[in-house]
Amino acid sequence: MKCQKCDKQATFHITDLVDGEPNELHLCEDCAQSFLAPPPGESSDVMPAMAGLLAQQLAVGETAEELARLDKQVCPVCGISFREFRKQGRLGCPYDYTCFAEELDQLLLNIHDETHHVGKVPKGFGADAEQQTQLIRLRREMKEAVANENYEEASRLRDEIREIEKTRDESPSVESD
Repeated sequence: MKCQKCDKQATFHITDLVDGEPNELHLCEDCAQSFLAPPPGESSDVMPAMAGLLAQQLAVGETAEELARLDKQVCPVCGISFREFRKQGRLGCPYDYTCFAEELDQLLLNIHDETHHVGKVPKGFGADAEQQTQLIRLRREMKEAVANENYEEASRLRDEIREIEKTRDESPSVESD
């Protein structure tokens, strides 16, 4: 949903009672801050009590604890942190949806108004999702082994990757009408 004052994504949904009737506002963070903080010289009686509480919440922002928790949360398969996802805007592997479920649910709900996929799926999708996840994990481990100069482990992982890719290429693709 877009902000009612600009074209940014609305992240604050405020319901104000005006003359006994609810008035809904959908605002981005910047517009919400300007709405909740009255201009200098204006009386603060105009701002409802709930809006005042929301203004205090905005002032606090993300706490250091929350940022530290997100920095520590890393996908065990691909190695991406939630912080990296927020910077890049892309997840590293399908398992990230499970790993970061708590953080992603609200984000997906805001963007798509749904948290579960509804629609078409490409043919053959999911047939080798487990293998794909395993390949991502093995490639990451191999890269770490090379970085740590553990070449024996890296060659073992390389051979394991080749074996999985070989079996995957040899297996007949499943197609349904």
